[in-house]
Amino acid sequence: MAKITYIEADGTSKTIDVADGWSLMQGAVANGVKGIVGECGGACACATCHCYVEEARLAEVGTADAGEQDMLDGVAAELKPNSRLSCQIKSSAKLDGLKLYLPATQG
Repeated sequence: MAKITYIEADGTSKTIDVADGWSLMQGAVANGVKGIVGECGGACACATCHCYVEEARLAEVGTADAGEQDMLDGVAAELKPNSRLSCQIKSSAKLDGLKLYLPATQG
């Protein structure tokens, strides 16, 4: 299990425990994190779980595969080098303490 901190565009933060194997999107939706919509339920088909991974730990979450990269091209907010879809990042103990920054808009 990992404690993940979700930081909304206005600076509001919420730290939650995300079970190993759950996506960071699942953890956010199950715990009412505003700013993560997850319309497709984690199928990497909507880009409404766009987030920015803290840059210092970007390597720990791995790189986006081709399908995720295609979806990232259609995000509503600014695309940055640390942009990821939270549905594609699986929780594990190695991600404990990770911070995700959420864009002002999704969809």
